[in-house]
Amino acid sequence: MLVSCKSHYEVAFVQRSRILVDARYDANPDVQAAEFLKPYKHIVDSVMGPVVGHSAKYMTAHRPEGTLSNLLADILVWAAKDYGERPDFGVYNMGGVRADLPKGEVTYGNVLDVAPFENKIAFTTLCGADVLSLFAEMAAVGGEGVSHSVKMVITKDGKLASATINGETVEPQKDYRVATIDYLLGGTDKMTTFLKGRDVNSPQEKANNTRFIIMNYFREMTKQGKEVDSEIEGRITITGSALN
Repeated sequence: MLVSCKSHYEVAFVQRSRILVDARYDANPDVQAAEFLKPYKHIVDSVMGPVVGHSAKYMTAHRPEGTLSNLLADILVWAAKDYGERPDFGVYNMGGVRADLPKGEVTYGNVLDVAPFENKIAFTTLCGADVLSLFAEMAAVGGEGVSHSVKMVITKDGKLASATINGETVEPQKDYRVATIDYLLGGTDKMTTFLKGRDVNSPQEKANNTRFIIMNYFREMTKQGKEVDSEIEGRITITGSALN
């Protein structure tokens, strides 16, 4: 007996429409659906709801510089002590920041929104010439998250005009230790210079995920009676003139 696997059906046409899902659906909630979801919502809320700390203001990641992107780069440097590291600066990519941070109470869920990926903290060494190359790559996209020790001036057309670390000119032959995330070590997000990194320290245990490190920072600030805050400091500024 012969059996054909060929379908006797063909697509005649395709029709689509866009359904906008917004607050109008909150006006008349489906009671039956809400009751069905109730036990699951309780479980999700119990995980996402705990408060890990407080923020002094609403924070965002922004190019060339944002309060949240500044904060995240600073947190990587802050956490370095737990890994026996003393980085010269930190880098957190803008693409890895997926939400803003609210003012006031900050919950586990808020931090998960900001850092939803499985990125781990990592450390690497670059010579000064490569650091300048890395900064040039940041300039080309209009800026990334960098820690407090960095001051960069970039042009409107995406060129690096000048850069210092801890107030000193970057020396091409000097080695600099960088705190970042393991995702960037692969040269991703147009920061290919990270591929030249040496003496890499990239712990892969779950506890080293950036979201847990961020939460640890908030908890530590809470213990000290502090709200978490971050300012625009001129870490990356744009000059009006282009380089020749």
